[in-house]
Amino acid sequence: MKIAAAQFCCVPADVPANAAVAAGLAVAARDEGAGLVVFPELTLTGYELEALVGDPGLWLDGPDDPRLDALRSARIATAVNVALRTGGPRPALATLVYDADGAHVTTYAKQHLYRHEQGVFVAGTADGRFELGGIRFSLGICFDNHFPQLTGRAAADGCRVHLASSLYGTGGGIAERATVHPGIAREAGLYTALANHVGRAGPWTGCGRSAVWAPGGELLAEADGHTPGVVTAEVTAGVTAG
Repeated sequence: MKIAAAQFCCVPADVPANAAVAAGLAVAARDEGAGLVVFPELTLTGYELEALVGDPGLWLDGPDDPRLDALRSARIATAVNVALRTGGPRPALATLVYDADGAHVTTYAKQHLYRHEQGVFVAGTADGRFELGGIRFSLGICFDNHFPQLTGRAAADGCRVHLASSLYGTGGGIAERATVHPGIAREAGLYTALANHVGRAGPWTGCGRSAVWAPGGELLAEADGHTPGVVTAEVTAGVTAG
């Protein structure tokens, strides 16, 4: 099957606007033949931690939150990262996965919260897995992907593709982005799809270059550093090298 990684510049703390852009990118990915599209970290709000602390109305109420209806109606499987209400005083930083019919498949909450995120979100405690089209997928959110044990467990559990919803900025983020994700592909033997921000993302400027790498580290597709859009690549079922 073909998968896609999306990138765009989020409107700060504007869930309806970002959901509409994401839905449009999902349709673009579908029109390019993709069966699934993964989006960057905090797709619906941008990386706006102060706004998320100050306005719980920016948190999604659950997988059936109507603000995702347009995205769920795009007729393509989606992995979208959001601030998700937990019932407690802090949300989870979570990826919601839907199939092409818009049905909720799984939810994964970021386990390795980065520095300032630790006072904003509740850390997850379980790995994220799902299967689509006979291919097993794993999930990671930004800093998660810096922990090889997470992707190692995914490979050992029969996963073939790792989806990384992330924010890497200009400056040091450029080298991190170019090191961590092909490293996952090489070391865990997984197809690795990175969805990154472009343009302003909270205190950073996203460096873009969303991409897909093959097991072994070969670059299959890569966006540029500034243009919103999607990149697509074919992935196949099979035994991982991990």
